[in-house]
Amino acid sequence: MGDRARIEPTGLAARDALSEALAGMLRRPGRAVLTALGTVLGVGSFVAVLGLTATISSQIDGRFNVLTATEVTIEDVAPEVNEFAGSGFPADAEERLRDVAGIRNAGTLWTVRLDPGTTIGVLPAAGGGTTTTTGTTTGTAVVAASPGAVAALVPTLREGRLYDEFAERSRQRVVLIGSGVAERLGITTLTTRPALYIGEEPFTVAGVIADVERKPENLLSVLVPRATARELWGPPEPGGATMLLDTELGAARQAAELAPLALRPDHPEYLKAVPPPDPRLLRSGVTSDLSALFLLLAGICLVIGAVGIANTTLVAVLERTSEIGLRRALGARGRHIAAQFLTESATLGTLGGLVGTSLGELTVVAVSLARDWTPVIHPATVAAAPLTGLLTGLLAGLYPARRAARIEPAEALRR
Repeated sequence: MGDRARIEPTGLAARDALSEALAGMLRRPGRAVLTALGTVLGVGSFVAVLGLTATISSQIDGRFNVLTATEVTIEDVAPEVNEFAGSGFPADAEERLRDVAGIRNAGTLWTVRLDPGTTIGVLPAAGGGTTTTTGTTTGTAVVAASPGAVAALVPTLREGRLYDEFAERSRQRVVLIGSGVAERLGITTLTTRPALYIGEEPFTVAGVIADVERKPENLLSVLVPRATARELWGPPEPGGATMLLDTELGAARQAAELAPLALRPDHPEYLKAVPPPDPRLLRSGVTSDLSALFLLLAGICLVIGAVGIANTTLVAVLERTSEIGLRRALGARGRHIAAQFLTESATLGTLGGLVGTSLGELTVVAVSLARDWTPVIHPATVAAAPLTGLLTGLLAGLYPARRAARIEPAEALRR
């Protein structure tokens, strides 16, 4: 009795558990693929969301640096400070700002007060064969803008040219129109020299603006030289004029501080300079909004994937009850059975995570190529995505594995 042979406890090596898990999945490959699809979508969304968020954030930084960071708006708040102050801008506002370092273009603009019902129409030039109106529109804004203000809009011409300081000084009857206004009026070319009428006042169309980088609402407006507008329709309403500054990169905040003093050294409080916002706050705000929205979608996909894996693993446990009973009768312990099914669910999750990571990266690259962006994907995102799939599979397989481990051999073999 003392020499009775010891019975070695059974064990399950990691290699055996993985081979059993692969064999279980390959038994029904179609079901395994559909089961992993939820994890693929979840992890793919996770990678795509983080990658696109990082890419868009970098694009926001770039656009901010080249455009928004160089824009300063100065508002006339003189009527709020002193109701008898009149306009806060001096007559030589542009000249005063030319000595301020960092300012490339600056000019005043305001919306002209027209009589109700004033129409804007187009007539062909003399010799065009007709004197009837070829197009009219109402409700189109007429904006008085100095040449400096037009340059600060950073316009792109479709045809013609911009009016200059000479047109301003000589109060010429010329206008610039946006592409939207040109379409409404039926102006397709300036070779016929169409004359634009604002009420009864005729103007020559100097140019058609295809696009502007600042204040895009002006594409639906008619731009008139400031001095011409003042002569025809009078000065702006108190507080109605604004000044637009185009500055060198990095000089916007300094220009915003110095401009009111340069314009009105006697009453700088009559003018309110609006500098560009802090790019860090802009980036963090947009990034957090995008992340919160799309990560919620990724989380929902992961939950769906986890439920799918749990359901499939549980069905597999029920279908293989007799197999589990046979293994238990041959010496397998409950933890070995649990490890087998946990390995199977974890493998499904990991494969789904790997495929989802690849699809997410391809999505980021495809969107970036379509938008002419530079794709940005952090290495931590690529490393964490398959681990997310692995954890999803493990969590999904906990209950089915626990249930499989508690199956009694004798009862299982009776089925």
